[in-house]
Amino acid sequence: MRCLWFLPVAIVFLPAVPVFAHSTVIEHRQTNAIEIRAMYDNGEPMTEAQVTVYAPDNPSDPWLKGITTEDGRFAFVPNPDMEGEWDVKVRKAGHGDFISVPVEGSQQAAQSGKNWQGGGYTTLQKILMAALGVWGFIGTALFFARNRFHQT
Repeated sequence: MRCLWFLPVAIVFLPAVPVFAHSTVIEHRQTNAIEIRAMYDNGEPMTEAQVTVYAPDNPSDPWLKGITTEDGRFAFVPNPDMEGEWDVKVRKAGHGDFISVPVEGSQQAAQSGKNWQGGGYTTLQKILMAALGVWGFIGTALFFARNRFHQT
């Protein structure tokens, strides 16, 4: 019981272990159609993910359903007479997100959102998240071990 002092020190100096979890990134660009590209935050495309498109005039009923290609892309041509935000939802195996794409009448809005350079977190963000996770783990361990340190 007295050897618990090494636990926080050991946790800090253990090598980082990769965690296999995904968040998602969805980008879009507009030409005559609206093309989206869905990927996980590590840049891996969301292959054969379910896509649901909702029109601005009826956001509760799907306007179109489909699946992404092997490189995570999906394209559709919205009705140019329906101005407003077209919501696109992409889901695969419990991961997913949605994006709202503005359409202005017969002339579509300028490209918004991210460029096709990929998404995800920067190295600094990843380091900060890992450090905060470790800090939270150490704090939790010390909280539950506090009575053991004060016992005589």
